[in-house]
Amino acid sequence: PPPPSWLRGKWHVTHSTLPMWKSKRNVTITYTPLPSSSDQKSPHPHEPTLPLIDDLVEYQSLSNAKIKSVHGVDTPVEQANGWAWAWRGKGWLKIASSQWEALGYGDEPGTATPGTGGEGEDEGRQWVVTYFAKTLFTPAGIDLYARHPGGLKSETVENIKEELGKMEDAGLRELAGTLFEVKMDGAR
Repeated sequence: PPPPSWLRGKWHVTHSTLPMWKSKRNVTITYTPLPSSSDQKSPHPHEPTLPLIDDLVEYQSLSNAKIKSVHGVDTPVEQANGWAWAWRGKGWLKIASSQWEALGYGDEPGTATPGTGGEGEDEGRQWVVTYFAKTLFTPAGIDLYARHPGGLKSETVENIKEELGKMEDAGLRELAGTLFEVKMDGAR
């Protein structure tokens, strides 16, 4: 897999199984590595340690233009080789925590868009699938992110759903069958 720094930047939540996103639109998540913040060794040779990540979720309700946010810090889970994190809220959300991990990632072929986070123009629109463990406040869930604000082609989404449906874990397979599109209307 690519190094965890590949996640850096803004992602658009295009599909989810989490009920909280049904009443929201234009959901984005921005990951920013925090400087010299972890001593966990990285399995990637050009990243000696795994950074803590500033995690900013922004969204609008379906009926209001006001942008709301949830802010937290992600700490790498030591046994996960840089692809799982423990999230802890900031401010009044400090009592909230969760575990999440990246299940898959890739570049959508044939949709090269310069400046969207890829190394070169031959890379397609990037995507990542994340899994969130159940918490006191939310059920377990899956999100599909796209780097590009226009999301992904429907055939790419269907291919991702198909692959999720083949996972060994029955709970993940069941969740994959409930993915819904998160409204994105470009209002911000």
